[in-house]
Amino acid sequence: MKLTLSITIMKQRLQSAIIAVGLLTSIISWSQMTLPPSGNNQKSEVTQYMGIAKVTITYSSPDVAGREIWGKLVPYGLTNLNFAKSTEQNPSPWRAGANENTTVMFSHDVQVEGKPLKAGTYGIHMIPGHEEWVVIFSNTSTAWGSFFYTPSEDALRVTVKPVASEFTEFLTFDFTDRVQNSCTARMKWEKLAVPFKISVPNGDDLYISKLREEFLGSKGFAWQNAVAASNFCATKKINLEEALGWLNAFTNPPRSVKYFPLYNSKGNVLTAMGKKEDADAVMKEAINLPDATAGQIVNYGRNLITQTRPKEAMVVFEAGYKRYPTASVALMGMARGYSANGDNKKALKFAQDALKLETDPNAKTAIDGMVKKLEKGEAIN
Repeated sequence: MKLTLSITIMKQRLQSAIIAVGLLTSIISWSQMTLPPSGNNQKSEVTQYMGIAKVTITYSSPDVAGREIWGKLVPYGLTNLNFAKSTEQNPSPWRAGANENTTVMFSHDVQVEGKPLKAGTYGIHMIPGHEEWVVIFSNTSTAWGSFFYTPSEDALRVTVKPVASEFTEFLTFDFTDRVQNSCTARMKWEKLAVPFKISVPNGDDLYISKLREEFLGSKGFAWQNAVAASNFCATKKINLEEALGWLNAFTNPPRSVKYFPLYNSKGNVLTAMGKKEDADAVMKEAINLPDATAGQIVNYGRNLITQTRPKEAMVVFEAGYKRYPTASVALMGMARGYSANGDNKKALKFAQDALKLETDPNAKTAIDGMVKKLEKGEAIN
């Protein structure tokens, strides 16, 4: 009895094992092999940073191959693809590439053509037109082509104008007009480009958040980092009170660090805050610090000239010349100062002396050009 029961159990286990092996074999036989992409439409990826924010477009790239593209291979408007969700009632846009969804990934919230779009990955589809194109960002990014597209999954639609472009054999996405907080993405194929602008509305704020985070770590112990961060704020005229605090942490007791770049940065921040007298007081001390070079002093004087303050600039140039009487840059500071105050004759004498002392070929050429202008009675600032 026991022997019969054991044999029965063994048979059941063997049958279960055979079924399991069969299922595994079936799964393996249907797994995709590593082969070239469908239609030999090679996959491409392009990334662009806008400051801290990143955008990446991934797509499969078909070629023209002598075909008529617009209005033929790629129809205008929506099309019934007669498969999956694509029907007469739900016609499909173009997949903006080949094979799987063309996708775009945004690391941060952005605006596309001025319309908000959250960070994330989206499928890109397009509705071609003779005069206008619609670019669609779909919440579905893992489908094959546009066969499964439905408008209810749209995250955003924008309307743009196509433009003529140089011939492009392989469909390509690229980026132009690249600056800190924006760029223009383009789909280019055949002799057409479809641009859409991407911008980061809070790009500067992202940097400020990152700076605050970094000041909490080891980077916050280097005065050079406080200078770089504060100069960024001064240039952008943002976050000025906090920037001043970053600098004061080094210049005020107990640290009392006295370096020209620190004081110069403090002057920049105070100027951006509209505190002219405070900035002047800081810079008066800065140009007399032991590490202040002739070039740094002259650059400050030139900044005052750009602020239409030639008399104050002259005082700075004189201080530089007194400290560095044989430096050609200090002599050129005097030339610029006199020229800014309307005395080109005295300016010419200092420029000629600077030309004699200068040894760098490029600087010598620049000074020679200013000497010739002064000889004609022309200002050099």
